[in-house]
Amino acid sequence: MIKINLKTVAEAVHGNLYNAYNVNNLFIEGVSIDSRNNILNSLFVPLIGTKVNGHDFINKAFENGAICTLTEKKLETNNPYILVESTSQALKDFAKYYRNLFDIPVIAITGSVGKTTTKDLTASVLSKKYNTLKTEGNYNNEIGLPLTIFNLDYSVEVLVLEMGMNNFGEIHNLSKIAMPNICLITNIGEAHIENLGSREGILKAKKEIFDYMAIDGIAILNGDDDMLITLKDELKNPYFYYLNRENDKFFTAYDIEYKGIRGASCKLKILKDDFNVNIPISGEYMIYNAIASAMVGKVLGLTNEEIQKGIQNFRPSKNRMEVIDINDYTLINDVYNANPTSVKSAIDAMLSNEGRKVCILGDMFELGDFANQMHYEIGVYAIERKIDLVICIGDLSTKIYEGATDHLKKLGINSKRAIYFKTKEDFLNVYSTMLKKGDIILVKASRGMYFEDIIEKLNKAV
Repeated sequence: MIKINLKTVAEAVHGNLYNAYNVNNLFIEGVSIDSRNNILNSLFVPLIGTKVNGHDFINKAFENGAICTLTEKKLETNNPYILVESTSQALKDFAKYYRNLFDIPVIAITGSVGKTTTKDLTASVLSKKYNTLKTEGNYNNEIGLPLTIFNLDYSVEVLVLEMGMNNFGEIHNLSKIAMPNICLITNIGEAHIENLGSREGILKAKKEIFDYMAIDGIAILNGDDDMLITLKDELKNPYFYYLNRENDKFFTAYDIEYKGIRGASCKLKILKDDFNVNIPISGEYMIYNAIASAMVGKVLGLTNEEIQKGIQNFRPSKNRMEVIDINDYTLINDVYNANPTSVKSAIDAMLSNEGRKVCILGDMFELGDFANQMHYEIGVYAIERKIDLVICIGDLSTKIYEGATDHLKKLGINSKRAIYFKTKEDFLNVYSTMLKKGDIILVKASRGMYFEDIIEKLNKAV
């Protein structure tokens, strides 16, 4: 972060500054929401959560080096503080001000499935030409995105931001802060359908990304998505579709060769250029992600060779289609999160591999009234795709088990290819009796199921 004077901070957050007796010499050099860190010369932002109120830790923040704090109440202190109506809104207001200090391309990426991988892949591509800053971890919400922006300094040439949401209005707020130059939407699936009601509702929430796009900004959209294709008559900015069957002579992939969980190779056509790429992660969706990242690269002036290197050198974030080779098994660690579309994509990624295919699947959250139906359909899908063993864990996953067993009966197959456990502990007590040497094992569930415990156990057991 570049240095910002406290008076400027107060003006940016529409607050009143107290105890700044020598304000011309008072500058912040960082922003923190965690009082436990070494936050020397930082601005502390005490957020109010459902369980913890950051105001209780203001004194600790000063002890650890904070030069100033935001607050929603007057303080009995000699330290500088800025009184605001809402610390969470002030965090966003300051991030918006700070983003405006930098005249660099900002790429905003959202979608129901693949937004994190596409963000990482796009950053990998752009880093071959530019000093690139990207969203790290799960910093894709109204707290994380501002904190990412505060990492900007004058050495950064491109910013790649992931935008997540649980409800209407959230991506609108993120777009207002980021003011993106390029907006990329990967697809419209069923994630968060509990709050948004339908895929139409999800589309409405996702397209908030355009609310504060630059006047000369560009939209990049998945043209094979039946919801995104409807935006063609609505968008005012220039837009491009990739893998659109009506427009595939401009942005598409061909000569695709899948290499199982080890990835794929293909040729990309981006406008008039055709070039080969090797994609180090499996799954058809990675072809989409590669095309999207290549399009961003082309818009920002990268050569074909730079795009090739960026895609080939890409490595996924932890717990996202991470292939782990151990003595007896090959694990596909995709436990970061799950929704119906991403589970089906992960299953598909296993299909061209040799060896017995095992899926360890857990509950998918935020599906509301659709939860039972969508879990049931996953069970049916796994059997249709010839998964050899479907292990279902969790309360909602009883429906995965029912879908799998019902479909086995329909096919006249009596073999016990679906097994149910109420908890992951129940499974881990007996897992060694079910898995065989040479198995390819997908482990996937929503984040709240903490299936990384299964990965750790399987990884240590051999």
